[in-house]
Amino acid sequence: MLELPADLPADLAPLSWLIGVWEGTGVIDYPVGDERLQGEFVHRVSFSHDGGPFLNYAATATFTGEGDVSIPLVAESGFWRLSRAAGESDAGPALLPPTAAVAPRDVHDVEAMRTATGGFPLEVSLAHADGTLELYLGEINGPRVDIASDAIVRPAGGKEYAAASRMYGLVDNHLLWAWDIAALGTPLRSHASARLARV
Repeated sequence: MLELPADLPADLAPLSWLIGVWEGTGVIDYPVGDERLQGEFVHRVSFSHDGGPFLNYAATATFTGEGDVSIPLVAESGFWRLSRAAGESDAGPALLPPTAAVAPRDVHDVEAMRTATGGFPLEVSLAHADGTLELYLGEINGPRVDIASDAIVRPAGGKEYAAASRMYGLVDNHLLWAWDIAALGTPLRSHASARLARV
C-alpha cells in the first residue's frame, strides 16, 4: 500500500507513487559500430522530496554482462516537477527571492494543470556524472510517465548523443521503465529497459 507523506506539496500528488527507493535488473541491447552491446545491469533509483514542489532523483546502474566484472554505467541525479510557468511568488532565477507573497498551492491549482489526455505536464532535468545534461518534457498520467528529450548538452569530449525518450510505469507494484536513445550515429531506438522493486 502506498503511504503519502503528510507534508507532501500539492504539486507532487501526481508524482507520489514514484517516491521511494527502487532496485532491480535490466537489459541493454544497442548497436555500437559494427557490434551490438548486449547484457544485463543492476539498477537503483531513488525518488525523494524535501518539501519543495519537485522530486529529487538519483540513479546508478552497473553492467553485469561481462562475467565477474562489474562496470559502472551511469550515475545521474536531477529533479522531476510538474511543468508550470514560474510566477512572482516563485524564487529565482539563481538566488533571487520571490517578488510577491508566497501562496501555498492546493489540489485545485494542480487540477487546473490537467491536460486534455487526463495527465499532467512534466519536466525532468538530469545531470550525469560524465557531464551530460538532459532536459525532458512529457506527461505523467496516473501510474505512467512518458518523456522525451527537449535538450541534451554534453561536454566537449563527450560521445555523440542526440536524443532520448523514457517511459516509466507502475505494474504489479514494480517500476518498469524503458529508455530509447539516438547516439553514436544510430537513430532513436530501444536501448535499455528494467524492472525494479520498491525496497
